[in-house]
Amino acid sequence: MARRPAKTGGSIARGAGVALGEAVFRSLCEALQAGSYRAGDRLREEEVAQRLKVSRTPVREALGRLAARGFVEPAGGRGLIVRNLDISEVLELYAMREIMEGAAARLAAEHASVTEIDALRDIEHAFVEAAATDAAEMAKLNRAFHEAICRAARNRYLDNASRELQDWIALLGPTTFTVTGRPATSHGEHQAIIEAIAARDGDKAEQLARAHIREALRCRLKLLQKQ
Repeated sequence: MARRPAKTGGSIARGAGVALGEAVFRSLCEALQAGSYRAGDRLREEEVAQRLKVSRTPVREALGRLAARGFVEPAGGRGLIVRNLDISEVLELYAMREIMEGAAARLAAEHASVTEIDALRDIEHAFVEAAATDAAEMAKLNRAFHEAICRAARNRYLDNASRELQDWIALLGPTTFTVTGRPATSHGEHQAIIEAIAARDGDKAEQLARAHIREALRCRLKLLQKQ
């Protein structure tokens, strides 16, 4: 049975002007990003509708959108299951992530405000505090770090594409911060990226960000070899 997203409080909240189907879709995407649903988990209309306290119609619409994006696939007439990416897809995903993260860091070096750079340092400080005990919290803070760089890049299209890429990354399962030594090396990489952005060195920021993603891929492949 699919994992239930923790502490959702049951029904979903809709902002002004947000259709119910869109709200359900966002809720399911957030559950994927949070790791509440993992590759191989089953999603059934009735169960999702009961959990979110909505009818099955908006759930059917939301699941259809997830299927169209390739996040879920049919499960032999018994609902849908969250997809498991094969190795070629993982390599393609990280190749695109390297390009996008590099571009975001370069643009952030050009556009980030002092306040945004200080915020990156604050996120990284929290990351270090979480490193000793909580890989899941590190993964959450890592997402926040990369999202903050993307916002500072001042490019809405890059930001939107990066958010969709994060949905795909959520399908990969356990965070790479479970790999021995990865929290420490990631911290060093993050610090170097921040300082390059603060120095307005776009070339260096891009190079460091791309190297950071290549190291993340190396750790991801380690995890996949153990599965």
